[in-house]
Amino acid sequence: MSETSPPREIIDWLLDSDPAIRWQVMRDLTDATADQVDAERSRVALEGWGSRLLSLQADDGQWGGGVYSPKWISTTYTLLLIRHLGIDPDDQRMSAAIDVVREKVTHGGRERPFFDYATETCVTGMTLALGSYFLADARGLPQPERILERQRNDGGWNCRVSSDRSSFHTTISVLEGLLEYERATGGDRELAAVRARAHHYLLERRLMHRMSTGEIVNPRWLLMSFPPRWHYDVLRGLDYLREAGVTPDPRWDDPIDVIRSKRREDETWPLQNRHAGREHFQMEQAGKPSRWNTLRALRVLQWHQGRSG
Repeated sequence: MSETSPPREIIDWLLDSDPAIRWQVMRDLTDATADQVDAERSRVALEGWGSRLLSLQADDGQWGGGVYSPKWISTTYTLLLIRHLGIDPDDQRMSAAIDVVREKVTHGGRERPFFDYATETCVTGMTLALGSYFLADARGLPQPERILERQRNDGGWNCRVSSDRSSFHTTISVLEGLLEYERATGGDRELAAVRARAHHYLLERRLMHRMSTGEIVNPRWLLMSFPPRWHYDVLRGLDYLREAGVTPDPRWDDPIDVIRSKRREDETWPLQNRHAGREHFQMEQAGKPSRWNTLRALRVLQWHQGRSG
């Protein structure tokens, strides 16, 4: 048995969970047909975590009483979590929730619609991801132009205007937004080149090291966390590169080894870290086997083996 072919009992354990996990396991780790995957995905808005989150939207279109705060129950972070769950944006209940956001929620000024936010760079990346994922037509979104203007010489981005160096946290947020936008609109050569420069930024630093000393930037990036919120970590970086279809590179070997090292004897991966803040509810318990992290680790290792082998 290869490291990327989990025992049947692990697949069964992953499938014995919320529809948000089940449909992604079916898509990424099993031989389920597209129709079977779509049928399971359609349940995310109707039951379990996805349904609970949708039910918490207030009449003013917001979650948690705010647009970006309180963390992690505000409108922005709730929608980011819903996107991780993979609710079909065309689902009637989801579409109705987004319509209320568009009609009533502003961000960055009383007259600025939520999905038009393009100020602080990290949040701009988040908003681009949300608008590209949830809106029927993302072509009018203002964020790509701002993002192109703000790319640093080293290839990444930083929400701190005063810094001439990029930030892993901001860069991964922007990259996820750009990838979602390119999926929604078809993209173009300029955007592809922008993302390629940012990939170089990550890979040149082996996804976790300082350029100056070679030291690990932050040991917390090695911990298995979910949801990521605004935080960068090694698994988030690898899962993004997998989604982006990046070609093999020996510079990601160290972070791949980090993921391998986190595998438990029972063939699962743990939830090692929770980012401090308020939550609508807990999906998993810290210190215990994590279906989210097991799913994400397995698909990253499969991608790595397929790309490298």
